[in-house]
Amino acid sequence: MTIEIKRLAMLFGLAACFSSGTQMFAADGSAPTNPTPILVELFTSEGCSTCPPADALLQQLDATQPMPGAQLIVLSEHVNYWDHLGWKDPYSSSLVTDRQAAYANHFGLASSYTPEMVVDGTAEFVGNNPQLAKQALEKAFHNAKSPVRISSLSLVAPGKVSAYVEAEPLPASAKVSAADIYLVVALNHADSQVERGENKGRHLTYVAVVQSITKIGTTDKNQRFAKQVEVKIDPSTDLSNLRVVAFLQPYGPGPVIGAAMAAVPGAVQNISK
Repeated sequence: MTIEIKRLAMLFGLAACFSSGTQMFAADGSAPTNPTPILVELFTSEGCSTCPPADALLQQLDATQPMPGAQLIVLSEHVNYWDHLGWKDPYSSSLVTDRQAAYANHFGLASSYTPEMVVDGTAEFVGNNPQLAKQALEKAFHNAKSPVRISSLSLVAPGKVSAYVEAEPLPASAKVSAADIYLVVALNHADSQVERGENKGRHLTYVAVVQSITKIGTTDKNQRFAKQVEVKIDPSTDLSNLRVVAFLQPYGPGPVIGAAMAAVPGAVQNISK
């Protein structure tokens, strides 16, 4: 079986997984007015031969949004601990590696690994398994969330994006008393021609590739968060290829208690650099 056939089989398997059991989320099949956000993080690397199927699964989740009543907010996070094995992943960062290490400690794992998918900070599993993804997403769907909003998103200077981020107080049912608020800048789409290492000769594609994760504040069960924030981006970045994600998560890390996603409006894309 060729790589492409395997990939298609995995994607059709994903569709089959979600076509059964989703009636519980939208009985009439209508589009939800206030979908439940679910943060899906994939820790991956171009130096890992088992990662491309997981990358494809994440792209499929993002593109098809297979769960009625939910908004899957995906992030592709490229670790750097494979970079010494013949191929340096151009999208890798130590920031992402540190974030995954914190998850390994949180989940009691012996070490980090790729591909690893983490859903809402509450479940982790091998990231190329559609069935485990379905189970984790269905469970996360029922968790209480705080509404999060991103507005007034614009380029305020070359290499700097501004956004107004709002978050309602944590739900009374939340098992934590406070949460940090993070703002993520990610590339909508990215690709790479791998010339060495385990994936030598392959052209790989990705969605929502994390460029930065910035803590912008904290909130709790008694206060509402609202703040205009600025984050740096690469000045050469194509603004039409950017998405911004905000999410709430206690230090540790813990369960994601709210999330939102927005794109940089087209109106600001012609600002001269």
